[in-house]
Amino acid sequence: MSKGKGISINIGLNSVDANHYNGWNGALKACENDARSMHSIAEELGYTSNLLLTTNAISGNVLRMLSMAATKLVEGDMLLLTYSGHGGQMPDWNGDESDGKDETICLYDRQLVDDELYQMWSRFRQGVRIFIVSDSCHSGTIIDNNPPGSTRGSSSGLVDKTISKTVPVDVCNDIYEKNKAFYRNLQNANLKTLDVIKASVILISACQDNQESLDGQANGLFTEKLLKVWDEGRFSGNYYDFCSGIKKLTPATQIPNMYAIGKSSYVFKHMRPFVIF
Repeated sequence: MSKGKGISINIGLNSVDANHYNGWNGALKACENDARSMHSIAEELGYTSNLLLTTNAISGNVLRMLSMAATKLVEGDMLLLTYSGHGGQMPDWNGDESDGKDETICLYDRQLVDDELYQMWSRFRQGVRIFIVSDSCHSGTIIDNNPPGSTRGSSSGLVDKTISKTVPVDVCNDIYEKNKAFYRNLQNANLKTLDVIKASVILISACQDNQESLDGQANGLFTEKLLKVWDEGRFSGNYYDFCSGIKKLTPATQIPNMYAIGKSSYVFKHMRPFVIF
């Protein structure tokens, strides 16, 4: 049996386009570095790796790369998708969220809604493994829908306490109101109940759905701890061990989350993280 192949998409944004985000540019410091760190891991492990930084991290590029991966990957193959940047929330217009809110990731030109991501996973073939790393606020179940976790808060240590990767509530509301028809059309076109996900999808995120993740000087808090646990590839545990190890290094105000959807795979969950086979 031939070995599987891997495709990696590594996204990091240190700002967004103020024209779409109602005058707010969402300046951050370490997200591009986070993407570069994930890109390095992917290249070391043999992925065909794609790096999208700030102005190149637009919705068209991300959705195009995901669609191409869905076409190319077959049973035994692996997709690694990593994101570092702002996370947001908006009203759940189509009624498929138990907490009444859709989670988003903030790409340069617009927010990508979790409904869109859920529909994207349904395009992948059975037997494909998808690992997602999201260093963003409100990211606990960004690949799907789920009740919120614990409380919001800040952190300490080497991370800059003044910079959170969340879109301020007033800005979030203004962006949604300004682009309401656009986002409602997206939500209605991507109902999560329509398609079955045949691939196996694992998310390890920086925090719970109602928490904020923090930026830093070199890496964000979550990515910094992830890299420490990964230990330049010396980590030998499985996905559960990996998430648990990161949790031990983060404060209770920013609790990483492991979440899986699609076809349940005991083997995938108990593999060493990031590896293609």
